Amino acid sequence: MGARDLPDDEQAIVEAVARWVDREVRPQASRLERAGEYPAALIDQMKEMGVFGLAVPARWSESAVSTRCFALVTEELARGWMSLAGAVGGHSVVARLLARHGTPEQLERWLPRMATGEVRAAMALTEPSGGSDLQDIRTRAVRDGDRYVVDGSKTWITNARHAGLIATLVKTDPQARPRHRGISILLVEPGQVGVSRDLPKLGYRGVESCELSFAGSRVPADALLGGEEGQGFAQFMAGLELGRVQVAARAVGVGQAALDDALAYAQQRETFGATIWEHQSVGNLLADMATKVHASRLLVLDAAARIDEGLRSDLEAGMAKLYASEACMQVALDAMRIHGAAGYSAELDVERYFRDAPLMIVGEGTNEIQRNVIVRRLVERSRES
Repeated sequence: MGARDLPDDEQAIVEAVARWVDREVRPQASRLERAGEYPAALIDQMKEMGVFGLAVPARWSESAVSTRCFALVTEELARGWMSLAGAVGGHSVVARLLARHGTPEQLERWLPRMATGEVRAAMALTEPSGGSDLQDIRTRAVRDGDRYVVDGSKTWITNARHAGLIATLVKTDPQARPRHRGISILLVEPGQVGVSRDLPKLGYRGVESCELSFAGSRVPADALLGGEEGQGFAQFMAGLELGRVQVAARAVGVGQAALDDALAYAQQRETFGATIWEHQSVGNLLADMATKVHASRLLVLDAAARIDEGLRSDLEAGMAKLYASEACMQVALDAMRIHGAAGYSAELDVERYFRDAPLMIVGEGTNEIQRNVIVRRLVERSRES
């Protein structure tokens, strides 16, 4: 299962992105990453190719594709530089949220411009005082006439400085029981929230991750996603299915890049009179790496196919994200082992893969949370059958 199983037009999109990655991204990714430079020129080229519209429904996007195609394009972007795939991740989840839950006015205002990349979106869930328990968020939005007054802060918000729209999880009713009934989503625009600082990171550089500060910020009431309070938690949970598939696809892309580099090096490097892939210890590593990457890709495409079929995919998306991210971390480490001391050098891409890989383990819900999701859905489905 891969690009060859897609319709011809979607297969052509994946192949075009792969060629662009090889031609434009890979030659300069390490330089941009070390400089911490925002990849503005590459982002502009992605806009021209229609990448930001891939997950926007066809009613508003000329480049709309299936979730399977979107996942494979994400993989190719991450194979070149994971940060580029990250720039599309939150944007695509917000597009899905809007398409499913937006009011008619919200749909027409945002989705056409998101499809072209004129507006790039981010999502703001995580807070400094909490992580995976989204029902315990502290950011408060109080209705005041035709506005919401928002107080609180968010952290680890990808693309925050370059986003024209930030879908923000807020508490509109702290007394609600169950707690999730008090949560809503506000579609926040630049100028309605302050960016406190950019966070220093091990990897995932170039695309910023920021802290956001709401201090009496006034957001129009018509920015409430769907126009009804108390729906935000369920809305975001459904959107995170696509988000977890996207993060898993990033892991496949980084893993594939690490495998490709290790395989090429193992065929060039010689020790004890033989190329190193011929030594069983190295050959075994390569065999296991290839198997992990292939299995990860199949899990991602299986979860993506369920989304395309309109089926609930939290179990499959959780499995894909869990397995692919852990596999990516191991594959990146094994690629470094195969390269030996050279793999530890910043002159090669291998050390970048190793620094980028951990993000997928903790991003879009930690893998500990994924396991909770998986076992809960396993039990639910066993009772349904």
